[in-house]
Amino acid sequence: MKTELLKFAPSSDALKKCGRFIEMFEEYNSHTNLMSKNDLNVIFEKHIVDSLSVAELGEFQEAQNLLDIGTGGGFPSIPISIFFEDKKVTAVDSIHKKISFIEQVKNELGLENLTPVCSRIEKLKFNEKFDIVVSRALASLDKILLYALPHLKNGGYIIAYKSKNVREELKNAEIIMKKNKVIFIKSVDYTLECGEKYERCLIVLKKEV
Repeated sequence: MKTELLKFAPSSDALKKCGRFIEMFEEYNSHTNLMSKNDLNVIFEKHIVDSLSVAELGEFQEAQNLLDIGTGGGFPSIPISIFFEDKKVTAVDSIHKKISFIEQVKNELGLENLTPVCSRIEKLKFNEKFDIVVSRALASLDKILLYALPHLKNGGYIIAYKSKNVREELKNAEIIMKKNKVIFIKSVDYTLECGEKYERCLIVLKKEV
């Protein structure tokens, strides 16, 4: 693992767990497709580092509980759970094989802060509201807002992992944002180095009190 790609100093225990997570992912992916083989070759550089790009955000650092909608094979929920044990992470996906894999990772790595849930996000009702709702490679920003807002506390944040060009998505989400008192806070551009360069962006929105 190219740990120099991380923007923080991880513990040796977290790195060990991350290595085992990658092994488990490769094994599971060999019989149940979670990711293309090309992406599997750069899983740390392209997917784990991307998942952890929120680490420097003050909004993330202050959060206690986090909801990942459309987590897929566990991105960003599993890397966040591994490297930030102080965060309570709920990972939602509607596809059983993906949540089954996340359950296996949770149990083997002892990720007590991770709660996998198999359901469509539209059907879920939680007993709590979340400090942050994150989404990576799920849908356009307007749809993410519709999925996230029922589960977000007032004063909470939506963080969407996007490609760098998101101007049109922000424009299309303006009506929903205004109706629900959601404001744009910032966008953070970054580049993933994994053979090719991938230009990425974090969009941070806030639900006003």
